[in-house]
Amino acid sequence: MRFRLKAFGFHLLGSACVLTLVLGGLYLGWYQWPGWYLTAVVSVSALLATVDLALGPLLTLVIANPKKPRRELARDIAIIAAAQLAALAYGSATLWSGRPLFYTFSLDRLEVVRAFEIDAAEIALAAKQNPQFVPHWYSRPRWVWAPYPADPKEAKAIFDAAATGAADVVDMPRLFKPWRDGLPELRKQLKAADKLTNVSGRQIAYIKAHMRELGYSPDAPITMIMTGRGEPLVAIFDPATVQMKALLQVPTLAS
Repeated sequence: MRFRLKAFGFHLLGSACVLTLVLGGLYLGWYQWPGWYLTAVVSVSALLATVDLALGPLLTLVIANPKKPRRELARDIAIIAAAQLAALAYGSATLWSGRPLFYTFSLDRLEVVRAFEIDAAEIALAAKQNPQFVPHWYSRPRWVWAPYPADPKEAKAIFDAAATGAADVVDMPRLFKPWRDGLPELRKQLKAADKLTNVSGRQIAYIKAHMRELGYSPDAPITMIMTGRGEPLVAIFDPATVQMKALLQVPTLAS
C-alpha cells in the first residue's frame, strides 16, 4: 500500500503543478475579474481539475502494484498521463478560444467579447482600418467604446444583421474607439437602480446598499448592466468622472 500511495502522491503533485501552470497563466493573463465570471469558465476549469487531480492520480493508485513489472507499470502510467494531457489540451484550447479580449460599451450596456466571437475577416478589416484595436494572440482584455457607424444605413445594416445572429458592432474592432472617447455617451446612458431591466426589488435594494457604501445617493442614475455568458453584473460609476467604482455580482440577476 505504501508503494501505491507514493505513486499516487507523485502523480497528484505533478498533475497539480501542470494544471496550476496552465490555469494560472490563463487567469493572470486573461481571466481576472470580471473575465472568469462573465465567460462562465468555472465548469470547464472544474472538469479539468476533476480529470487531472482526481481521475488520473486515482487510476495510478489502482494500477500501482509493486509486483507488476516496471516496464508494464510505466506503460500504464504513460497511458493515464496521455489521457490527462489530451483532456488538458482540449480544456486549455476551449479556455483559450473563449478568453476575454474586449470589455465594450455599446448603446446602453457593457459587454464582454471573447476571442472566438471575432472572426478572421473582421480582424483583417481592423488591421487595415483601425490597427490600434487589432487583437493579437498576446492581447490582454481592453476596455473600449463600440459605437455604431455615423452612417445611418451602415448602422441599420449591422443592427439588422445582428438580429439574425450575425456579428454585432461589439464584434467589429474596425469600429472600436478608445474607452475615454465614449465616456460622454456612457454618462447619458447611466440609469438609477430602479430603472434597470429584469431586476427584482430585492436585487435593487442590494445595489442601492452598495451605492450608499460608496457614498452615492441610492437614487442616483449611475448604474449600468454588464452582460456576458453567465449572469450579468451591475456597474456603478462616479457621476463626475464617469470612473467605474464597482462591478457588482448581484445574486440571481436575470439576464
